[in-house]
Amino acid sequence: MREKMPDTKPKTTRGRPRTITREKIADAGIEMGLPNITFVGMAAALGVSHMALYKHVSSLEALKHMVAEEIFSRWQLPQAAAPDHVSLQEYLTEFTTSVQVFVKAHPGVTPYVIRRMAATPAMLEKIDAHQSHIAQAYGISKDQSRWLLATVTFFCISAADTVYSAARLEPVLDTDLVQEEREMEAEFEQGTRALIVGALALVHQLPAER
Repeated sequence: MREKMPDTKPKTTRGRPRTITREKIADAGIEMGLPNITFVGMAAALGVSHMALYKHVSSLEALKHMVAEEIFSRWQLPQAAAPDHVSLQEYLTEFTTSVQVFVKAHPGVTPYVIRRMAATPAMLEKIDAHQSHIAQAYGISKDQSRWLLATVTFFCISAADTVYSAARLEPVLDTDLVQEEREMEAEFEQGTRALIVGALALVHQLPAER
């Protein structure tokens, strides 16, 4: 009878389950892109089962909303410099450029940041702090700052989303997509300049305080 040889294979032990954190979910979601997020895809990116992910996020929409909120929280809003060095018009031009870059970098984020009902308390707090900062920096009322920034932001996010959504479509004709995008960006910049000039002309017609 042959003697049984000892098993020399190392025994495998189960390691600790991977930790699912908001930051890791956001990182994976940003890399995937909001339109491409699925529960199975996110779970695979995190190295967990989709059932494990369900314990942290209740639905696909909640998952996308979490990623969108984290994208917004990471957006570095430009801060106002001394008014005697940078006018409010110059600041708003810099701000709209930041909006443009933000929308371009994060396809699909617009519905989560343009609809007030979709904004979370953390997002609203960041918006309010920015409005207070601009009001103080440029000596305008909080209501004037709120109206000015809300007006400029709403239309710039909408326009930028339209520009980059159109730029990602398959062309009907054989065109240079890079050149086409640049042309649309130039028109976007012309439109935002007109918007800023018009908004600044109107903002001082608002009551100083309510």
